[in-house]
Amino acid sequence: MAFQKAVKGTILVGGGALATVLGLSQFAHYRRKQMNLAYVKAADCISEPVNREPPSREAQLLTLQNTSEFDILVIGGGATGSGCALDAVTRGLKTALVERDDFSSGTSSRSTKLIHGGVRYLQKAIMKLDIEQYRMVKEALHERANLLEIAPHLSAPLPIMLPVYKWWQLPYYWVGIKLYDLVAGSNCLKSSYVLSKSRALEHFPMLQKDKLVGAIVYYDGQHNDARMNLAIALTAARYGAATANYMEVVSLLKKTDPQTGKVRVSGARCKDVLTGQEFDVRAKCVINATGPFTDSVRKMDDKDASAICQPSAGVHIVMPGYYSPESMGLLDPATSDGRVIFFLPWQKMTIAGTTDTPTDITHHPIPSEEDINFILNEVRNYLSCDVEVRRGDVLAAWSGIRPLVTDPKSADTQSISRNHVVDISESGLVTIAGGKWTTYRSMAEDTINAAIKTHNLKAGPSRTVGLFLQGGKDWSPTLYIRLVQDYGLESEVAQHLAATYGDKAFEVAKMASVTGKRWPIVGVRLVSEFPYIEAEVKYGIKEYACTAVDMISRRTRLAFLNVQAAEEALPRIVELMGRELNWDDYKKQEQLETARKFLYYEMGYKSRSEQLTDRSEISLLPSDIDRYKKRFHKFDADQKGFITIVDVQRVLESINVQMDENTLHEILNEVDLNKNGQVELNEFLQLMSAIQKGRVSGSRLAILMKTAEENLDRRVPIPVDRSCGGL
Repeated sequence: MAFQKAVKGTILVGGGALATVLGLSQFAHYRRKQMNLAYVKAADCISEPVNREPPSREAQLLTLQNTSEFDILVIGGGATGSGCALDAVTRGLKTALVERDDFSSGTSSRSTKLIHGGVRYLQKAIMKLDIEQYRMVKEALHERANLLEIAPHLSAPLPIMLPVYKWWQLPYYWVGIKLYDLVAGSNCLKSSYVLSKSRALEHFPMLQKDKLVGAIVYYDGQHNDARMNLAIALTAARYGAATANYMEVVSLLKKTDPQTGKVRVSGARCKDVLTGQEFDVRAKCVINATGPFTDSVRKMDDKDASAICQPSAGVHIVMPGYYSPESMGLLDPATSDGRVIFFLPWQKMTIAGTTDTPTDITHHPIPSEEDINFILNEVRNYLSCDVEVRRGDVLAAWSGIRPLVTDPKSADTQSISRNHVVDISESGLVTIAGGKWTTYRSMAEDTINAAIKTHNLKAGPSRTVGLFLQGGKDWSPTLYIRLVQDYGLESEVAQHLAATYGDKAFEVAKMASVTGKRWPIVGVRLVSEFPYIEAEVKYGIKEYACTAVDMISRRTRLAFLNVQAAEEALPRIVELMGRELNWDDYKKQEQLETARKFLYYEMGYKSRSEQLTDRSEISLLPSDIDRYKKRFHKFDADQKGFITIVDVQRVLESINVQMDENTLHEILNEVDLNKNGQVELNEFLQLMSAIQKGRVSGSRLAILMKTAEENLDRRVPIPVDRSCGGL
């Protein structure tokens, strides 16, 4: 028989067992790594993590397969599921967590990025005298303060402005916001205050000034949601939880309780999505924390189980940073259809959202053009007419499915609270549903309390209040300076690493490649306009990244910030991951195609392509058409009716500008709508029409041709860097 023993953190595994888990083709590779795999055991105490670093995914899989029985098995690696695993393992319970996709791959990475109590929920609580809503807000404000404390590198207070355009609204909103401060009590981040019109415009100069009376500023928290979720999961792993992404629950295991004669859930049959390997994971208690997919797991337990979740889609868009001040958000408390829109600075960009509409449950939600335009129209209502809000400036867009708890008396999802529900089935399956990102910790505490009581588990009280998440303990606001001084990183990159990895940033810096330049000394960027560096790809694999999508969306946030930049970085990311994970050429190509499909459908790239197609109308004045034809013919000197790379190179050489052929091919391909290797006059006019309408921005060909026309005589070099790269 295969055997394993834990000896001072080293794992000894028989060849047969390892071959069974990993497959014969991978056995030899992992045998060489065997002595480096840390055997994961449940924590006996919570004073310190049992692992200095999270064990490898391979070690976690071995633990899941070879542990006879866990106390707790959590299904779902979102914020709530990861929180349940951390809460359980820090109580001394032997804990496992499995996630079908990647940690935070669902709703937890697609939020508004706010850590908040919910101003609108407090309003509803007061207007409807709803004590449950009030308690939820108070709980969320307590959790907001805790989250800002335990992950200071990933979160920070953010002032949010509520502009007022009617005099009577000023005292009304002021009272409401002051009540928000009052309910927070000692957890109030900073006291709210009123601004005059002139002061409001000073803080938010792009604000619509007509009829503006003044503004009220209050404080909530903001965070990097996917990285926060990952920090929770990594912390649970360090404390001893066996956590594994890409582990799908195929079915629930059941057995008959000899004392009561009842059939009880006793674990799950799990499948490694990456290898196809299946095995059983047994546990005294199984927790269903699968967000929008809650009911699918409940039906595994009981096919007749009624639905308890009502899914709601929330769409967000990202726009260039110049649309908002760097450190001031905006709240639109009453949109045209009664919803709330936030307009917030995030990662040096601007995030706007969200919508709230009933939806079907899907693994791959797609942002609709209707929702994107709704958000843009609401933004236009609050920004100065001097600021042209263009559809082409949407750099990324996504849809997240909120797992709202169904209220049978409610006619629409907007009036449903995000209160959470802990449900225990007849067979002992514990389900946690509803809630909101901010309250993940208290939701986890309630869930584990229920699990302990229902299954008679021996454990103490929750220990997660004040428990630092990975990277938070030794972080300081000046940590990035040490990174600059000790490693020769440029300041922007150092600030990014400190804000992403906290005190673990030094480990990333140690992996950074030498640039070959005088400065920065190390830290080769993945894409020029973002501070992500190649070393993060290598480190991301240590954080359980298994696919290119994991890397562009959740280890880095490139896909959420600019899909064009993410696509540009993809080939290098796949190359680096392939080198670390021994991917062959077929696997690399598969990863590229999957990641591009993800960007195209789930992150808004599809919407970009639909803004300029071979069916796009040309809506230009005759004078504009003549002007653009003249510009086109400066490149099409032979009057062919189209231009090619050769034509562009000829014009550039005449003004002493050099550009490599691959870059020129990319530039022309953006406008080559029928993909015949050339840009025809009609395609160029379609492009210029789309630019005038604001549907397209940052077209490199349009900028290049305009600049060339203006500088043919002056011989000024042409800037060709991608401008904004809007969708």
